[in-house]
Amino acid sequence: MDRRIVAGLLGYLTLACGAAMIPPFILAAAEDEFDGAAAFLLSIFLCLAATFELERFGGLQDKDKVGIREGIAITGLGWLLISILGLVPYFAGGWLNLIDSMVESFSGFSGTGATVIDDVEILPRSILLWRSLSNWFGGLGIVVIFMAIAPQFGRGAMFILKAETTGPTKERQMPRIRDNAKALFTIYVALTVLCAGAYFLCGLDAFTAINHAMTTIATGGYGVFNGTVGEYGNAYLEYCMAFFMVVSSGSFAMYLVACRRGVGVIFRNTEFRTYLMIITVAAVVIAVDLAIEMEASPEMALRASVFHVASLSSTTGFVAHDFDKYPPLSKALMMMMMFLGGCAGSTAGGLKVARIILLFKFVGLIVRQKLHPNVLSQVKLSGRAVDEDVVYGAAKFFFAVVMLDVLFAAVMMFDGIDFVNAISVSVSTMASVGPGFGIEGATSGYNLLPSLSKFCACGFMFLSRLEIFTVLALFSPRFWHKSQNW
Repeated sequence: MDRRIVAGLLGYLTLACGAAMIPPFILAAAEDEFDGAAAFLLSIFLCLAATFELERFGGLQDKDKVGIREGIAITGLGWLLISILGLVPYFAGGWLNLIDSMVESFSGFSGTGATVIDDVEILPRSILLWRSLSNWFGGLGIVVIFMAIAPQFGRGAMFILKAETTGPTKERQMPRIRDNAKALFTIYVALTVLCAGAYFLCGLDAFTAINHAMTTIATGGYGVFNGTVGEYGNAYLEYCMAFFMVVSSGSFAMYLVACRRGVGVIFRNTEFRTYLMIITVAAVVIAVDLAIEMEASPEMALRASVFHVASLSSTTGFVAHDFDKYPPLSKALMMMMMFLGGCAGSTAGGLKVARIILLFKFVGLIVRQKLHPNVLSQVKLSGRAVDEDVVYGAAKFFFAVVMLDVLFAAVMMFDGIDFVNAISVSVSTMASVGPGFGIEGATSGYNLLPSLSKFCACGFMFLSRLEIFTVLALFSPRFWHKSQNW
């Protein structure tokens, strides 16, 4: 691995992180937030210092090409470095201690959206904007956004895109990687603008609409009020949010193809149709359960079920009502929605619908082969045969997620959290949802976790955002050997 290339590109990323802190700094200065302005100024200086040191050690030349190992290192170390630099405004401004600042930053960039802040309404608007920006930059992907505006990375660019894009299959829709990244980024920005406009029409002020639009399209879930969406009591806003959360759960690559071939592409996509069917059934069952068990009116039951199914399945984590008080059946279905997640190539977390489809079809294929050993058959998705490597990759990812869920729950139980709460927090964290049940309920967050659990949560959020294997590769001793042929 060429460490010089890695250092050079990481330097560009830290420079971009400093640039992203300029809008909150300007807002803090404009509103006479002395502490906020000073914190962001220090943060920008640290980003510039990190850029200088990285560029002094490394740098790019015209002949340089990014290989597979460089791609893994840039993606994994880039996310880690940006998340660490992102904690500085919280800590330097005196709003959070070091551990809590780390949790807030990792949660923001990973799109988990769980907070350690008891009262977000006392925070200055510059910090609220930074929280939303961290969600937004992390949603589509820090490196993907950077690739949209940076020079061509060479033959390793495709692997960088694969390492950060979620889902079992990673396809590009344009010959050039940079053009593909630019197109995805354009769709991302357009949806954010449309979402902000829709929220403004629903009655939110401009600042709140922009912040919520960024965290909705990124499926991050950070808000500017303690009661998040429940603060407004606005039915139109809740349905509007549910729509954009579902849209954000769809593949952005699918939307890119739809822009070129027509909207019919969206409804012919097997994964997205399956996702819509699952959340529709879940919303109807939960609405009926709420109407019977909690004697809610049909309108309120449907409104609550549609919003929270969209919120949890998309892993956004917005809360309109305290779903921790819902009946057992509703809570069980919501937990399943957390684990499921959205579609491959979306900003949503979770296991991804495509993997669920592939695993069910794989099981069916095994059963058919037992009954008819001589018949050759393949797993298909959207009418196309799927390579065995992709199917086995889905199985390996499912196994890894389950094992890491168990591991994180075990860590929390060692740290004094009871079994039920540990499982809830573990599933919510690995799925990048944020809110959960019990200690991390709909109206609470990571603030009740002990310090060890908070620290470990940062690592598991990092793992889940990059879908585990990219991060685990960094811990392999062979990865760092210069002589190792990749």
